[in-house]
Amino acid sequence: MEWIKTVHVSCVILSISGFLLRGLWMILDSVLLANRWVKIFPHIIDTGLLLSAVFLVYSLKLSVFDHDWILAKIIALVIYVLLGTVALKRGKTKQIRMVALVLSIMTFLYIVSVALTKSVSGFMSVL
Repeated sequence: MEWIKTVHVSCVILSISGFLLRGLWMILDSVLLANRWVKIFPHIIDTGLLLSAVFLVYSLKLSVFDHDWILAKIIALVIYVLLGTVALKRGKTKQIRMVALVLSIMTFLYIVSVALTKSVSGFMSVL
């Protein structure tokens, strides 16, 4: 069981690292953002992330309806993905893309805090 958690956390680290790198390239107007592998690699990592999450929920016999923090992570994940697409390609201006980038990073941090605290309020539950 510990191995799947390791896979999941590794995918989280790879996913956010790649996102931050692509965000930096967006800010710098780098031509590297147009490389084919830059468009494909995140999908591979994110698929591994999603599959490991589903496997964890299934193997731990967790229910979204019994654990509101899991539902909070799922909703926040959808928001993170939508903001990420605005940040990296759909934002019409660089200013819009940069605001979406910051908001998506904040959403990612919320997701991590919910995962660590197992509380909908994330790190706020510690205070």
